[in-house]
Amino acid sequence: MADSWKKVLVGMLIGALIVGFVWHVRTERARHAPAGAMGPMAGGAPQARPGAPAGPAAGRGGPPGGSAFSQQPVGVVVAEARMERLSEQLEALGTARANESIEVTAKVSNLVSAVRFVEGETVRRGQVLVELDAEQARADLAIAEAALVESRSQYERSRELFATRVLSESQLDQLEATLKANEARVVASRSRLGDTVIRAPFDGRVGLRRISVGSLVNPGTVITTLDDTRTIKLDFTVPEIFLSDIEPGLAISARSVAYPDVAFDGRVASIDSRVDPTTRSVTVRALVPNPEGRLKPGMFLTVRIARGAKDAVVVPEHALVPEQGRAFVFVVQGDKAEKREVHIGVRRIGDVEIVSGLAAGERVVTEGTQKLRDGAPVRTVTPGAQPERAAAPQGAGR
Repeated sequence: MADSWKKVLVGMLIGALIVGFVWHVRTERARHAPAGAMGPMAGGAPQARPGAPAGPAAGRGGPPGGSAFSQQPVGVVVAEARMERLSEQLEALGTARANESIEVTAKVSNLVSAVRFVEGETVRRGQVLVELDAEQARADLAIAEAALVESRSQYERSRELFATRVLSESQLDQLEATLKANEARVVASRSRLGDTVIRAPFDGRVGLRRISVGSLVNPGTVITTLDDTRTIKLDFTVPEIFLSDIEPGLAISARSVAYPDVAFDGRVASIDSRVDPTTRSVTVRALVPNPEGRLKPGMFLTVRIARGAKDAVVVPEHALVPEQGRAFVFVVQGDKAEKREVHIGVRRIGDVEIVSGLAAGERVVTEGTQKLRDGAPVRTVTPGAQPERAAAPQGAGR
């Protein structure tokens, strides 16, 4: 009997615990759930407050899906598309070359006896730069001249003897041939003597000296360089599609990183007769005056060529919204934003040309495009102000 009572008491205790646990769970849910959310668990339907609108919108959380939020206008900064006169420019990369440029070398193997130039100085055409040992050349010239004098004297006497028929015609012809050979030897000896003096072939500036007095130079040994840089030849390449726009006399402007604030103006001088079949480009040569000598052969320059001017619609570059290789802008129509595809043309710093899709005077969004979609309501704010995020309805964040 005692065991039966114990079982009954244990069952009652377990039932009481279960009932208490269920009551605690209901109480906690009622505390944390908004009014009307419990439904049947709260013991009946929620009571509507006097004067409150009926239906799902009466709750404090607002309409489902945030539809009230999406109807709030987005603050944006706008700018007018304007008509401007744009000059079309073609940009290319070029290399500066001297108008005339050589490496000064010797024609014969010989020892350097004197150096007559200073590194970096400007020399005139014909000025002596280097003298080589000339003793052997002078001796050879003296021998050749002596042989010439003797052969000329014999030829003159032979002509008198030929007139009296003492000397045959064949003998006279032989003496004449000897005379001409000796004359040629003299010319050759004088040329070899002249090769011992190296002169500047044109006006220009000499470079660094590569030899010293007593050095043995051979044909091809570089003694120094000579460049005429009063005018620079600027060679650059342009795609073949621009061939119709390039012609001799066309003005160009070049800039170098060495002188970022200086523009070097010149004109197209000639166009190569062939198009490179690999790059499909053609080499163009322009002449750029260089009176101050700032440009050096081998310098890298950026070339700009004006191709004419035209009237075009221009908008700020940051109004563009690129998507998958296409360009869009948001045009403000009344109080809504219309997403419109445009085709762009020439770019310049801060602006871009609109070829089609937009007319001058239309207003485009320049700040706030990341929050917009086609047809979204907008309101304009002053330029420079931070575009505001759409305001949430009251109570949505509680």
